[in-house]
This record gives sequence, structure tokens and C-alpha cells, in this order.
Amino acid sequence: MSTCSRLIALDTETTGLYPQCGDRLISIGCVEILTNGEPGASYHQLINPQRPVSVGAQRVHGYSWEMLKSQPRFVDIADDFLNFVEGATLVIHNARFDIGFLNAELAIVNRGCMADYCEGVIDTLSLARQKRPGKPASLDALCKAFNIDASGRTLHGALIDSMLLVQVYNSLTKLP
Repeated sequence: MSTCSRLIALDTETTGLYPQCGDRLISIGCVEILTNGEPGASYHQLINPQRPVSVGAQRVHGYSWEMLKSQPRFVDIADDFLNFVEGATLVIHNARFDIGFLNAELAIVNRGCMADYCEGVIDTLSLARQKRPGKPASLDALCKAFNIDASGRTLHGALIDSMLLVQVYNSLTKLP
């Protein structure tokens, strides 16, 4: 565990795969990882993406435009989100994806980038590939490998995936 800063497991859900093509965030979930490895405070927010959700993305997380259009926009929740993660090291599975979307949203509202607010990022996908070479490294595969109960996860969800990521991170950091 890092002793330099808070650790926060983070996950997002999106309208599609490509922020550079206009896809947007629809959900952010964060769970603090306490020094004893237990989950601490959490943050979760659904977001109005101001655009339709792709059929493929909807199959992954189950959120439709109808479900999201009454939610606050990213600009409306940016301060609360940034206050929650400020000064922390983020623990993210496939960090390039999530950071790409977060940076795109921050750029839209002229708020810089995630590196302006956080100490750093630990990518558990890279960590899993390093510590378990040649073995499956998806979040589902890691939950299975470490006997983490993911039965409550029927679809991807930013908060539930962050909760699972706390356990995956703890398991990965115990490996030699």
C-alpha cells in the first residue's frame, strides 16, 4: 500500500469507446482504499452525457439515454468529483480508458486534466499482466482467480466495479 497519498479505486461507464469521437461519461464510481485494505468512503454519480448511449455500451452497463437524461451534466458534478479524488493516487483497471474519458470531460469544462488533481495512477491491468504473465487479466478473470465474489455484478457498473477493484488490488499487491 502507498503511504504517500490516499488510494482510490475508480471506474467509469461511458456512451461508447472513443472520447475523441464524442463519446461521454455516464457514470463515475470511486472507493477509497483504507490503509488496512478495507473499502472506505465512496463516491458515485450518474451523468447526463448529452448524447445517446451506443447499443454496444448499453449492453455492457444497462444504461439508456432515457435513464440518464434527467441526471446532472459533468459540469454540474465536476467540483464534487474532483474534491473527492484530489491528492489521491487512483487505482484503475485499464487506466488509459478511464483517464482518457475523464481528461476529455475535464477539457470540455476547461478544468485541466486528472494529473492536475491526483498524485498518480496505478493500472491494475498492467499490474496483473506483470504479476501473472500470460494469464487472463480482465476484472472478471481476476475476481475468479482470487476467489472474489462478483455474483452481484450482472452488468458493469462504476461503483460495483470499484468495490471489486479494491479486492483485486489487495490481492495483486500481496503477490510476490
